[in-house]
Amino acid sequence: MPSRRRWPWCAKASIKSSAANWKHSKFKRECHSLSKTPKSKVLGTGRAVPERVLTNADLEKMVDTSDEWIRSRTGIERRFIASKDDLTSKLCASAAQKALAKAQISAEQLDAIIIGTVTGDAYFPSTACYVQEILGATNAAAFDLSAACSGFIYSLTMADSMIAAGKARYVLVVGGEILSRITDWTDRATCVLFGDGAGAVVIGPAQDEHGVIDTFIKSDGRLTSLLCMIGGGTKVPFDIALSEKLFHLDMQGPEVFKHAVTAMGDAASSILERNDMTGEDVSLLIPHQANLRIITATAKRVNMPMEKVYVNVQDYGNTSAASIPIAIDEALEKERLRPNDLCLMVAFGGGFTWGSALIRF
Repeated sequence: MPSRRRWPWCAKASIKSSAANWKHSKFKRECHSLSKTPKSKVLGTGRAVPERVLTNADLEKMVDTSDEWIRSRTGIERRFIASKDDLTSKLCASAAQKALAKAQISAEQLDAIIIGTVTGDAYFPSTACYVQEILGATNAAAFDLSAACSGFIYSLTMADSMIAAGKARYVLVVGGEILSRITDWTDRATCVLFGDGAGAVVIGPAQDEHGVIDTFIKSDGRLTSLLCMIGGGTKVPFDIALSEKLFHLDMQGPEVFKHAVTAMGDAASSILERNDMTGEDVSLLIPHQANLRIITATAKRVNMPMEKVYVNVQDYGNTSAASIPIAIDEALEKERLRPNDLCLMVAFGGGFTWGSALIRF
C-alpha cells in the first residue's frame, strides 16, 4: 500500500503564516485607506473664558516672580481666572451654545456630549450631565473623559469613532477646565502657568474629503507621578489630603518638558507618516498651548516653521483640555484656518497621555 503524502508541519505552518501575513497586510492597507476617508467633520466651534484677567504684573504682587521671568520661560503674558461663581459646566455650556449656533444644530439633535476635563463640577455626576441639563440636550448620552491636557484629542477620537460606527450622528466635544481651583498660588513655578476656559466643537457626518482624516492617541502609565493631583481620590482620601495639603496640581517641570516635546513630536510624525503626509502638507499646526518653549521645540521636531504654528498661549496660559478647541475657534475667527486647509493638532498631558489629529476644514 503506497504511503500517503503528507505536508511537513513546517510547510503547513509556513503557508498558514504567509496567508495570515497577506491577510494582515491587506487589512492594514484597507484600514490605512479608510483612515484617509473622513467619516466625521467639524460643523461648528465656540469658546468661553471667565471675565477676570490675571496679568504677570498681578502675579508679581502675589509671589516672588517678574513679568520678564514669566515671559522668557513660558511666553505667557496673561490668563483668565474663574470667579467663585464660575463653574466648569457653565464655561463648557457657554462654549457649546456658540458651537451649536454656528453648526445650526439644536441641542435636541445631539446624540452624545463628551467633555474632556480633570476639573469637573463634582466627582459625580459627570460635568457632561450638568452641561446636558443647561443645554436641554435631552436625547444625548453624556459623559466625561479624563486625559488631562490631551482630553480634547481623546474626546475627538471617541466622537469620530462613534460617528464612523453609526452609533451617533451629531456629537458635542468640549474641553473645559478651571485649573485655578487646583493651583497652588504660593508656588511660583506653577501658579504662573495655568488659566481657565472652555472650547467646543460640534462633530457631524462628513459628506466629502473635508473632515477628521485620522486621530492618534497613546499613554504611558509608568510616569503618573510626574504630573498629577492625587488628593481626594481613593489613593489619598479627603481627610489625609486635607491634612497634607495634597489638593494642588503637582508637576516635575524639567521631566515633563522633556517627555512632552518627545511625545508631541512623535505623535505628529506618526500621524503624518501613516497618512503619507509631511509637514509641508499641513496648513496649520495647533499644538497644546502648554508654554512657548514646548510649542517651539515641538514645531522644530516636525520641521515646521513657526509661521505655520498657531500660538495663543500668551493670552490664555495653559488651559489644559481647553487649549486646542479654544485655538481652533480663534484660528477660524481670525482666518488662520480657511476652507480646505489641513490642520494638525497635537497634545500631551498627565498620565502621561498624548495624541494628535488631522482635520481638513
